[in-house]
Amino acid sequence: MTANSRRSDTEPPGLETQRREVETLLRGGELRSGDSWYVVERHWFEQWKQFVEHGDQNSSSFPGRIDNSELFEDLDSFHMKERLVENEDFLLLPAEAWNKLLSWYGLVEGHPPLERKVVDLPSTLKVEVYPVEIFLCLHSNMENVTTAQFSRTDNIQSIQKLICRLFSVPPGSECRLWMKSSDSSCERLRNIYVSVLDACLSSGMTVIMETRNADGTWPSSRPQIMRNSVEDQDSYRGQPGVCGLTNLGNTCFMNSALQCLSNTPPLTEYFLLSSYLEELNFSNPLGMKGEIAEAYADVIKQMWSGRHYSVVPRVFKTKVGHFASQFLGYQQHDSQELLSFLLDGLHEDLNRVKNKEYIELRDAEGRPDQEVAEEAWRNHRRRNDSVIVDTFHGLFKSTLVCPECHKVSVTFDPFCYLSVPLPVSKERVMEVFFVSLDPYAKPVQHRVVVPKAGKVSDLCSALSEMTSIPATQMVVADVFNHRFYKIYNADESLSCILDRDDIFVYELSVHEEEQQEEQQQQEEEQQEEEQQQQQQEEQEEEQQQEELQERKEQQQQEEQQEQQQEEQQEEQQEEQQDEEQQQEEEQEEQQGQVLLALYLRERSHYRDYGSGSSSYGTSLFGHPLLLNVQRNSCSREKLYQLFLQRLARYVRPPDPSEELEEEEEEDDEEEELYKTQTNGISEDEDDAEQASQSDDTTEPGPAPPQPSLDHGDEAAANNGTATRSEPPGNTDPTDSNHGNPAAPGDGANSPDQSEPAAERDTTEEEKEEDKQEAACSPSPPANEQPAKRRACHRKKKCLFTIAAVTSNGTTERGGGEGGSAVSFNSQSFVAIDWDPEMKKRFYNENEAEKYVKHSSMEVPQQQSSVQLQECIQLFTTVETLEEENPWYCPVCKKHQLATKKLDLWSLPEVLIIHLKRFSYTKFTREKLDSIVDFPLRDLDFSDCLLKKSLTNGEPPSRYDLIAVSNHYGGLRDGHYTSYACNKDNSRWYYFDDSKVTYAGEDQIMTNAAYVLFYHRQDKIRKPTLPAPSTSPASSTQAANDITSCKDDDDAELGAASSSVTMETD
Repeated sequence: MTANSRRSDTEPPGLETQRREVETLLRGGELRSGDSWYVVERHWFEQWKQFVEHGDQNSSSFPGRIDNSELFEDLDSFHMKERLVENEDFLLLPAEAWNKLLSWYGLVEGHPPLERKVVDLPSTLKVEVYPVEIFLCLHSNMENVTTAQFSRTDNIQSIQKLICRLFSVPPGSECRLWMKSSDSSCERLRNIYVSVLDACLSSGMTVIMETRNADGTWPSSRPQIMRNSVEDQDSYRGQPGVCGLTNLGNTCFMNSALQCLSNTPPLTEYFLLSSYLEELNFSNPLGMKGEIAEAYADVIKQMWSGRHYSVVPRVFKTKVGHFASQFLGYQQHDSQELLSFLLDGLHEDLNRVKNKEYIELRDAEGRPDQEVAEEAWRNHRRRNDSVIVDTFHGLFKSTLVCPECHKVSVTFDPFCYLSVPLPVSKERVMEVFFVSLDPYAKPVQHRVVVPKAGKVSDLCSALSEMTSIPATQMVVADVFNHRFYKIYNADESLSCILDRDDIFVYELSVHEEEQQEEQQQQEEEQQEEEQQQQQQEEQEEEQQQEELQERKEQQQQEEQQEQQQEEQQEEQQEEQQDEEQQQEEEQEEQQGQVLLALYLRERSHYRDYGSGSSSYGTSLFGHPLLLNVQRNSCSREKLYQLFLQRLARYVRPPDPSEELEEEEEEDDEEEELYKTQTNGISEDEDDAEQASQSDDTTEPGPAPPQPSLDHGDEAAANNGTATRSEPPGNTDPTDSNHGNPAAPGDGANSPDQSEPAAERDTTEEEKEEDKQEAACSPSPPANEQPAKRRACHRKKKCLFTIAAVTSNGTTERGGGEGGSAVSFNSQSFVAIDWDPEMKKRFYNENEAEKYVKHSSMEVPQQQSSVQLQECIQLFTTVETLEEENPWYCPVCKKHQLATKKLDLWSLPEVLIIHLKRFSYTKFTREKLDSIVDFPLRDLDFSDCLLKKSLTNGEPPSRYDLIAVSNHYGGLRDGHYTSYACNKDNSRWYYFDDSKVTYAGEDQIMTNAAYVLFYHRQDKIRKPTLPAPSTSPASSTQAANDITSCKDDDDAELGAASSSVTMETD
C-alpha cells in the first residue's frame, strides 16, 4: 500500500465534525492559478455525505476507502475515461478537503490520486481535468517511447527534466527539444521557460530530446564538415579553435569576422560553457528570439571541438540573412558591417534585461565628468546587460559647442568599437605614357604626382614640367583593347581615372593652340556684340513701353505700326545672324582643324562570306594615335602621307626597287573591285584629286565633295581579345629597360576589373548587331564600272588603306563613293587597314611596342605608413558637423553646425578598432592602402584616456593584439582573411576560409589590416597548453596537417531519424 492509500493513525473526528469541515472548505474554495484540486468519483462522495449525515461509525452506509474505479478506462494504465462530466461523474475537491478525506478514509490500494492544476486560460480560471498527454523519447532511440501527462501551466523545462530522469541522460549534457506533430514535421522548442500552453503542445504530440555530439554537432542536422576521409571522421583530433570555415560563395567576409570573434577568449568561453542557455532572451522585441545566439553557439562549439578541419556555417549564414536582409544571397559585403550586426544581435538575444524602462538622458550642466559618466554608464546598464556589454562596451565623452551662443553640451555615450579615420593624402601618384610629336621618339613612361581632387589639366601641368611641352598642347586618353576608351577634356576630374587604367598623353601640333585662342577671341567678341545688341534692344523696348503707357488710348494705330516694324527688324537681324553663322562655319570647315583618332587594323586572310557580304573581316592591333589635321588637308593622299610620316619609327617605307604593282584579274570580279582603288580612290579620281589640289593652292574653292570610303573593309571589326591591352610592350634595350615585347592584343587586366565593365566592352548581342550592320552596308556591284576596270590593268599598291570608323573601331556605314577629301567632325576616328602580307613586310611589331622609362620611374615608391596612435588622435580631434547632420541647440532653439569632440573615457575588456580604409566623399571613392603600424603588445591608451584609475594595480589602458581581419583588393571586389592568436597555446594562425596555416608575428602587420581586436592585459588568461614546436620539420608537418581539407558530405543522421524532418531549424 502506498502512503496515499493509508488512513491516518489518528482517530478521525466525529461525523458531524467531518461534514462541517469539508463543507466549509468546499464553500470557501476559490480557484487560484497553480493550485491543486483533486478528482473524486461522485457515487463515493454521495455515499460519504449520506454516511456523515445519517449514520454512525458502524452504519452499513460506511463509504470505505476512496474509490475512483468508475473513472478509469482500465486499472492498468489508470487513464481517465473521455468526456466525463463534472457533478455527474465526478466532483472537484480543493487540496485541503482532499487531504482530510484521505487521512480519514484512505485510498484504494494501487489507485493514484487524480491531482489536477488550476490553469489561467486567456478568459477564465479553470481546473484542468484532462491534462496534456505527451509521448517522450530520445532522438538516438525513437522506438523507446514513454507517455507522461503535463499541466498546461507546466514549463518546457519540466518536460526536459523528466526526459533526462526517465532515460538516464548524463548530467551536464547539452540537449534541446523538438516538438513533433502527426505530420512528422518537427519544430524546435527553443524557450524552455514557456508553458506547455504557450508552446502549443497538445495531447498526442511527441517531444524528442537530442544531445550534442562530442564534435559540437547535433544528431538531427546533417553535419556538412570537411574531413580527410569517412574513416577519419572520429579519429581526427586537432587543436581546438584551429578550424577553417568553408566559403559558401563570397562569404569570406563572414568567415573573417567569425574567426576573429572565435578567438576572443571571454566570449568563446561563455559559449563553450553553455552559459548562454540561461540568458537567452526570447521576449526582446529588438532581438532575434535567441536564434542568432544559438546559431553562433553551434559554430563556435564545432570549431572548438578539435574534431574538424573545417566547418560549413550554412545554418548561421541562413539565420543572418533571415534577420538582416542586406546579407541575403551571396554578394560580397563588409566584414565590419557583419561584425556590427552580429554583436548587436548577440547582445539583444542575450540581454538580461527583459523589460527595458524608459530613461530620460540628462546633460552634464556643469557637473563633474566623473559623476556624469557614472550616471550614463548606470543608465546604460539598466537597459543593456549582456556578455557583449561586459566584454566589448566602453564609454566616450562627447562635447558639442554651439558656434553662436557657445553653449557647451557634454554627454557620455557607450560604444562597441572604435572607427578611427586614416590620414588621407591630398596627392596621388599616376603612371602615364607620353607620346611625342617626334615620330622617331619612343613613348616615355612617367610617374607624376597630382592633386587627388585635381583635374586633367593638373596632370598635363605636372607632365609639362618633366617634358617642357606646354600643357595646352597635350591631350589625355584612356587606351583599352587597342582603342580609345575615353578622350578626356581638360576640366574633367582625375577621380574618374583609375590606377589600373592605361593612360596615354599625346602631344599636339603648335598651331592648334593658336587656332583655339583665335577661336576663343572670336567667340568672346561675338558674345560681346550680342550682349550689346540685347542691351540696346532692351533699352528701346523700355522706352517704347513707357511711351505706349502714356499714349495708350490715343495712339493705338501707331503702336501697331511700330510693333510691325520691330518684328521686321528682328527678322532681318535673325537672317543676318544666320548668314554670319553659315559663313563662320564655312570658314571653320575650310581653315579649322580636327583632332583625329587613328586606329590600326589588320584584315583577315579570308573574306567574310558568311555574313552576306564580300568584305574582309578586320581586327585591331597596336596602340592608337591622336593627331591634329587641317580640315583643308583631309584629302586621302595627304592623310596617307601624314600617317606614313607619323608611323615612321616602326613602318618601313618601300624601297624604289621593291615592286608593289600588281595586275588586275578580270575574271575575279570581287578582287577587281578591291584592287581598282588605291587608298579608296580610283586612278581617274586620283587625277581629279591632283587637279583639285592644284586649284586649292591658288584660291580657296567650294567645300570638298563627300569622300570615297574604302567599302572593301566594311565588315565589322573583330574586337580582338577580351583582355585589356598592355601598355607598349617592351622598352628599348639601349634605354635600360628589360621588358619582353608584348604581342598585340595581349592584356594585363580582365574587363571584369575595368570600370565600368558594362561601358568598356560591348555585349555579345551588340557585337552581333554591329557585324550584321556592317555586313549589310552597301558595296558597289562589280558591273557598275566596267570601263574603269578595263582601263586600270596596273596600279600602284599602297601599304594600307584608310577607312572612317566609329569610336569602337568598326567601319562606318553609309559612306558614298567618289570624292577625294574626307569630311570630319570636331572629333573623328579613322583606321588604316593593313593587308597581312604588307603588315608582315613593312610593320615592325617589336619596335612599335618599345617604350622608354623616365627617371621618375626609377625612384622606388615608398608605401605611406601611419602610426595607430595617430589614427586614434585623429579620432579625438575637433570637427565641425556636416550640413546633413546638424545639432539642435537648446539655447538658440535651432539647428546649428556645432563643433564636436570625442574623448575616450573608459575602455572595455576587448577593444575593437575599425580602420576606416574606405573613403567616401561627394566626389571621390577610394580605398586607402596605407600601412598602419599597430603594436602586437603594450598598446597604451594612457595618453588619450580621460579616466585615470588603476584596476588591481595594473594599468587599465594596456592591450595586446589577439586578432586581425584583413581585406585585400579594391572598392568593388576583394578578399577577406584573418590572423588570430589561439587562447590555449598563444600561437598565431592565418585563416583563409577553409585553409589554416601557422603565422609568424612578423607577418601580421600589412596594409590589408582592416579590423583589430585587442585584449586588455589584466584580463588575459595564461595559455593552458604549451606552444607547439617551432622547428622547421615539425612546423611544416603541422601546417600540412592543418591545411589538408577534403569534403565529407556523407555524414549519417542519428538512429531512426530518417522518418523525422528536423531541418526546420
